[in-house]
Amino acid sequence: MNIKFPSRIRLAQLPTPIQQLGRLSEELGGPSLFVKRDDLTESVLSGNKVRKLEFALAESLRQKASVVITAGGVQSNHCRATALACARLGLECHLILRGQRPSVPQGNLLLDYLAGARISFFPREVYSTRKPEIVGELIEKYAREGKRAYYIPVGASNAIGSLGYVRAWIEILGQLDKSGLRIDHIVTAVGSGGTLAGLIAGRLLSRRRKPEIWGVNVCDDAPTFVHEVHKILEEMNDRFGTRFRTTNVEVKIFDGYVGPGYALPYKEELDLIVHAARREGLVLDPVYTGKAFYGLSREIHKGTFGPNENVLFIHTGGTFGLLAQAGEFRELTKQQAKQ
Repeated sequence: MNIKFPSRIRLAQLPTPIQQLGRLSEELGGPSLFVKRDDLTESVLSGNKVRKLEFALAESLRQKASVVITAGGVQSNHCRATALACARLGLECHLILRGQRPSVPQGNLLLDYLAGARISFFPREVYSTRKPEIVGELIEKYAREGKRAYYIPVGASNAIGSLGYVRAWIEILGQLDKSGLRIDHIVTAVGSGGTLAGLIAGRLLSRRRKPEIWGVNVCDDAPTFVHEVHKILEEMNDRFGTRFRTTNVEVKIFDGYVGPGYALPYKEELDLIVHAARREGLVLDPVYTGKAFYGLSREIHKGTFGPNENVLFIHTGGTFGLLAQAGEFRELTKQQAKQ
């Protein structure tokens, strides 16, 4: 593989297992389904973000940073993972969060506070229009205090962060070779583009045609993420000497499963989350994996995958975000109480 990886900090418990979803496969009546359990990367430091942080935080230490700044929604999995990883490494963490400060922190936000992160909340419109300026002001503020700050973009979705999923691609190939399992397609949620970009980069570098890689966008639309993935691949070219011809790189995304918006679940998605938990003991979340797995299920119904094919779904985590949306399952709990 023609890439020299920079050093990384080992935060994740790897490799994560690949498990078969036999009962759901039979019910959906399409290909055989498997799941890559990246929700098991490491307890509260769980999910796909941890693979990216291994490289991003190693770079922050190489640059002698003492403060890490990053951004996301109030229930950001990435911000929670960053806050906890910084606590482990003895780094200060400052989170820029989109949304209002709740009266009672729950889910990921509660863990942000437990990890000791400093948190600045901004209304959605301010966050979307002034985030670069806000980041710059914080970097200058810490510089005046004699502290070097290192900024990680949303989801650690840049060239350095996406290396985590180049390594994940290598890990998956090793598991398949060892087990003899054939996987024809890989499907993952796409919320900032770094996971998908890393997988695509890994496939390009390994010169493998299979497995085919698909994303399911959980916000924005497909053209947005085609642009984001190409941008990350170009950054890899600049930083790590890869030679991706990005205009020729096809980025395959199943669009149409966002629903009312980012982090806003819909009935069909919630029903599937309940069903997956009851049929496979597989816990999905309403923000990322619920939408992505619902999209996968609909594509199976459409005949996108052949009945003799094998599909690997990457579980990117999100359990703590699920807990923060317990109210969405109010009807379920009422029904259970009547039984």
